[in-house]
Amino acid sequence: MSMMEMTIEQFLRELASDSPAPGGGSVAALGGALGAALVSMVARLTMGKEKYKEEWVLMEELAEKADKLRDEFLALMDEDVLAFNEFMQAMRLPKDTDENKAKRSVAMQEALKKAALVPMETLRACLELSKQAVLVVEKGNVNAITDSGTALLLSSSAAKAAAYNVRINLGGIKDQKFCDDLRANLKDLLKEIDGRVIEGLKKVERNL
Repeated sequence: MSMMEMTIEQFLRELASDSPAPGGGSVAALGGALGAALVSMVARLTMGKEKYKEEWVLMEELAEKADKLRDEFLALMDEDVLAFNEFMQAMRLPKDTDENKAKRSVAMQEALKKAALVPMETLRACLELSKQAVLVVEKGNVNAITDSGTALLLSSSAAKAAAYNVRINLGGIKDQKFCDDLRANLKDLLKEIDGRVIEGLKKVERNL
């Protein structure tokens, strides 16, 4: 069953089981989805309020973008599990001959790359979430400032969790250029997200 089709209780039971997937990668994507949903909520709580009339068009656009981002995060939850399962399938390939060993090694390397790239997409989506969350912090309904702040916090925690899942998979990949490129991108993304979150949270604190 797709995790998007599960109830919250079903997902948590599956997460708590002895199955290694879903795991941290899917939880990172779920955190991003929750943050995006909060952005949509605050945007819609801002639309129609006379006090924020100048921001109505922006908030309408933002709500739609956040809805799409939420769906992207939800899809990444399933993609993370699929990537893990592909690696496990590669692990189970026969290794009784030199030829089979070589084929198994290639399959495992490709599966590891995919397992690193999926949480990397979650991390990139977290950057977009941080941008959207900053907008609702700065221009959204101040009565929902803590909801905007929660979205910001989720963009940060989900990004760091996704980064862990990228890094652990890079440890088994032999393609050094691939690893170096991803590590550099990962570092830049986390730095940009952290900068946005720190500045956004200052405004949240000023409004409490």
